[in-house]
Amino acid sequence: MTENPVGEPRVIATDAALDLLAEIRRDHPDILFHQSGGCCDGSSPMCYPASEYRVGETDVKLGEIGGVPFYISGSQYEVWKHTQLIIDVVPGRGGMFSLDNGRERRFLTRSRLFGSGEPACGIPAAPRP
Repeated sequence: MTENPVGEPRVIATDAALDLLAEIRRDHPDILFHQSGGCCDGSSPMCYPASEYRVGETDVKLGEIGGVPFYISGSQYEVWKHTQLIIDVVPGRGGMFSLDNGRERRFLTRSRLFGSGEPACGIPAAPRP
């Protein structure tokens, strides 16, 4: 298993995720993502106004999707560091405080092991950075 092959971004997004992201940015231009570690809204990518979310000292910036920074907690990073996160969209409600809430679509994290060529969830992805 390779931790991160050269040139492979740590986080990417599907076209559906980028479309929802663009919709949200029309209402909230300056936003960020944080990969939730569980608790009330499960393990979901959460989208917040940048001015209303404080990035923690141990949070790791994985990269950007659609020009939006994407963070994960340091402890979660240790678990996920061998994977590429693929941000997708499915029907449903977003997390209680996430900006995708109320849009009847929500962000979902899929993943694949670096170097495997296939998403770990077995669903082929056509992602873009």
